[in-house]
Amino acid sequence: MSDIVLQLSGIQTFYGSIAALHGIDLKVHQGQIVTLLGANGAGKTTILKTISGLVRAANGTIHFSGEDITRCPAHEIVRKGLIHVPEGRRIFKGMTVRENLDLGSFTLQDDLERKRRMKHVFEIFPILQKRAGQDAGLLSGGEQQMLAMGRALMNEPRLLLLDEPSMGLAPFLVLEIMRIIRELNAAGTTILLVEQNAKVALKLADYGYVIETGSIVMENQGELLRNDDRIVKAYLGNSEASPN
Repeated sequence: MSDIVLQLSGIQTFYGSIAALHGIDLKVHQGQIVTLLGANGAGKTTILKTISGLVRAANGTIHFSGEDITRCPAHEIVRKGLIHVPEGRRIFKGMTVRENLDLGSFTLQDDLERKRRMKHVFEIFPILQKRAGQDAGLLSGGEQQMLAMGRALMNEPRLLLLDEPSMGLAPFLVLEIMRIIRELNAAGTTILLVEQNAKVALKLADYGYVIETGSIVMENQGELLRNDDRIVKAYLGNSEASPN
C-alpha cells in the first residue's frame, strides 16, 4: 500500500481569468513535513486553498489517502481529516478560547471524545488552558496562533496544512511554534507547511518545493535545498530565527 497521503497532479487554478497555478504536481508522504517556498504572490497559499476546497481547481486532480477529493466541498474535506490552518489565524473573536476549540470539533458527536481531545490540546498548549474562559480576541499574536493550531488539532487531522504560522511573531515565539510543529510531526501528524522563514522551514522539512509565479521550479530533500546556493541566495539570507 502506498504511503502517499496527498498527491496533486496537473493542478491549474484561476482567479477569474487570471491563472494562479500552472500544472502543480506534488506529493506528501505519510509522516513527512513538506514545505512550500516562494516569494509573496508565488501561489503557495493558493495551493493550500485549492487542496482544502476553498478555491476550486480548474484542471487536474487532488488525491487524499488515495481518494479523489478534487470536487469535494470544503466541509467534506475536513471530515476526511485534512485540516487547514489559514494565514492570519482566523480565530473567532468575541468567543472564548474554549468555544473556539469546541468549534474545531464540529464533526464530532461524542462529548467524551471531545473532552479527551481538548485535554490533549491543553497538554500541547498549556497557555490555552489558562486562557480557556478568556475572549480569544484578547490573546497575544502567539497565543492566537496556538489557538488556531489547537482548533485544528481538535479534528485529529491526518494531514495538517499550515499557512505562515510564524507571521508577525517575535523570534522567540517563532521558535516555540516550530518546536510544537516538530513535536506534532513526531507524534504522527503529517504536515504541509507554508512558512515565510525559509531557514526555519527547511530545518524542519523532510522535503520542499520552490514555487515561482504559480509553477514548481525546484524540489528536493529539505537538507539539500537548505545547502543549495540558489536557495541560500534567494531565500535564506535574512532569516532571523532558526530552531536548534
